[in-house]
Amino acid sequence: MRVSDIWLTLGFLAGAHSVTALAPAGPPYREVDALGLGLALASALCLLWRRVAPVSVVCATSALVVVNAAAGYSTMVTQWPAWISLFTLFSLRGRVARVVGALVELAAVGGYVLLDRGPVGAADVFGVLVCFLLATVAGEAARSRRVAADAEYARLRAEERSELARELHDSIGHSVNVMVMQAGVGRRVFAADPTFAREALGNIESVGRDALGELDRLVRVMHTDRPTADLSALVDRVRAAGRELRLNTGEVRMSEGVAQALHRIVQEALTNALRHTDTGRIDLDVAQVGDTVVVEVRNEGGHLRVERPGRGLANMHERARRVGGEVEAGPVHDGFRVRATLPAQP
Repeated sequence: MRVSDIWLTLGFLAGAHSVTALAPAGPPYREVDALGLGLALASALCLLWRRVAPVSVVCATSALVVVNAAAGYSTMVTQWPAWISLFTLFSLRGRVARVVGALVELAAVGGYVLLDRGPVGAADVFGVLVCFLLATVAGEAARSRRVAADAEYARLRAEERSELARELHDSIGHSVNVMVMQAGVGRRVFAADPTFAREALGNIESVGRDALGELDRLVRVMHTDRPTADLSALVDRVRAAGRELRLNTGEVRMSEGVAQALHRIVQEALTNALRHTDTGRIDLDVAQVGDTVVVEVRNEGGHLRVERPGRGLANMHERARRVGGEVEAGPVHDGFRVRATLPAQP
């Protein structure tokens, strides 16, 4: 039961009382007495449960219309809760319930026509049909809008979950791969170069703490909330893992959304380079040509290791597409290359 339904009922009761007092129906209808007021009150009170049990409320209000007509009172007041409840039924329930409600309401109209004391002319029938059509059509329109809104909400939630999955894959996956590479290097040189091994352990701890912080931020806000065009942290992590990386970047101006996409694409490309090759130099070039930002990551082949395909390339293509850019990725004569072309302003 909603507060709006309580206010609707109270307002309807007040309006019905005012109309009855100021404009009594008169002959041939029975003068409103305690029974007539009771019928009007019962009809209005049914509206309190119109959302909880709309079919039952349609049946109750329709029955009260027939009883009201049989008792000799005018339906000027008791008919409106029936139309309101029919509108609510059509806006909330499925096809079977709507058909049942419409049939019950039509049966009530038939009872009214047979039992009403006043002459039921063409104008009265036309008014009843208009009210019936307004209640059903408006209710169906409200239901359609709600269904469309629910579908849009579900689509947005699905996109949100997909975006979160990409963020986790790109950010946390990169950190884990760097930690694995540093652990492997530290293990291999532990006996021969313990100093370097200790540095590798320190880097693993630092990257792990950063990964936990990133995970906490993603869980809290689910979307990135900072520009991340700075690639120095990524470069330092790759170099700390024992790989040679050459960075060549000039002045680049772009929006925060493009900067985020660029950062994630570079992050994933470097992650793939670390994961699938043991040795070889990695080149990272970032440049702006007019209104276009071009980033290229090339890694020498070394000993190529491909255990199983992942989501990296698909995520890179998706991130570029969402800002209006594109990604080309594939083997070249001396290794593998990822080239992303992004608009400076999406």
